[in-house]
Amino acid sequence: LPKLSFCQVSKGLIHNQQNGENHMSIERNDLIIVMTKGIYDEVSSVGLTLANGALTAEMNVGLFLTSSAIDLVRRDGVNHTHVHPMEPLKALLHDFIDRGGKVWACPPCTSARGYDQSSLIDGVEIQGASVIFARIKAGAASLTF
Repeated sequence: LPKLSFCQVSKGLIHNQQNGENHMSIERNDLIIVMTKGIYDEVSSVGLTLANGALTAEMNVGLFLTSSAIDLVRRDGVNHTHVHPMEPLKALLHDFIDRGGKVWACPPCTSARGYDQSSLIDGVEIQGASVIFARIKAGAASLTF
């Protein structure tokens, strides 16, 4: 008798099992990365490295910056930050934006620091959390750094 096959949908992924083998195919292609760490924490380099990797994997990627991560997109904010062995933060961020990644800055976090749109680098939008909630509701995966 042939083995039965089944599908299990979980967090935007479809897992297929046929004839005792597991196969995984991606149903959703959106990723939201929420970043809370800024220019003085190596975790920001990890988040940006993964964001660029997701773009290389042809995902649609959005960064939502809160707390001290806002300083990553402040003009001149990342000019001197480099966590070895990773690329400098400035290079990681500009590569992400140049390749089509979306960057949103939390409005209360920007205003608490006295920043407005002109304080931020090109390619960044000041947007509330609804911009990521709509994507998550539609099935986007999310990571937090």
